[in-house]
Amino acid sequence: MAKTASTPGGSGKASGAQKEKDAPPPPPEPLRVPVADSHTHLDMQSGTVEEALAKAASVGVTTVVQVGCDLAGSRWAAETAAAHESVWATVALHPNEAPRVVLGDPDGWSRQGAREPGGDAALDAALDRIAALAALPQVRGVGETGLDYFRTGPEGMAAQERSFRRHIAIAKEHGKALVIHDREAHDDVLRVLTEEGAPDTVVFHCYSGDAAMAKICAERGYYMSFAGNITFKNAQPLRDALAVAPLDLVLVETDAPFLTPVPYRGRPNAPYLIPLTLRAMAEVKGVPEDTLATAVAANTARVFGY
Repeated sequence: MAKTASTPGGSGKASGAQKEKDAPPPPPEPLRVPVADSHTHLDMQSGTVEEALAKAASVGVTTVVQVGCDLAGSRWAAETAAAHESVWATVALHPNEAPRVVLGDPDGWSRQGAREPGGDAALDAALDRIAALAALPQVRGVGETGLDYFRTGPEGMAAQERSFRRHIAIAKEHGKALVIHDREAHDDVLRVLTEEGAPDTVVFHCYSGDAAMAKICAERGYYMSFAGNITFKNAQPLRDALAVAPLDLVLVETDAPFLTPVPYRGRPNAPYLIPLTLRAMAEVKGVPEDTLATAVAANTARVFGY
């Protein structure tokens, strides 16, 4: 199910530049302490799962959490985790998927092609199927779910919140971690968690809040997972947040194929690039690389129960 990037035709400098942009970055120096990629999308990356896992393991990334974003992706995550000892799964409808189920997707923007509006009944049916997947032993989290106001108009926000609330209930029912996608919706995400009562384990994937929000998360015992964008020049608020985040509540992730860390921003991301992000995080925290790796390895195992 992996997708392979295609290179446009042509010749000369434009073609060469495109090839370089599409080329995977070189492997970084291996970590001395093995860690996990707490959030990745192997189904959106080039190559096979086996190749991705071997390349990650060669640099000390020995466990990956494969994250579902829709029904098809969640089924694939569960199947992949069942087939590979070093893979665990999470399942969910992404916040941007919920409005497509309810309101339709006439342009076929999602991976599932054009769809007709299904209304709340279709969303409830899809969430019932997510709940069934969440009961599987290799599925260790419910997510990524949450709220995303970046592209969502008012008509889609109700569907997102309805979906988010049901995912919270599913996570609590099955005793699984809740993995949150929060984009430009910090206050409402925190509000819904309070109103519904948060599960025992909550992870803010690709943490996007500031230091003040990090302190709130820490007070509530929520985990914060940092991705390659913490290396971006304009990401000082993220670095400030990491600086105040307790070491026992920090995870590392790729969100691959997205958010490739500097100096390879814009090129394909994959779990084997975790060491670049972890080393940048250690610098922000002012701790040795091995200290941070030991902490995030223990934290990830605790969150996902492996």
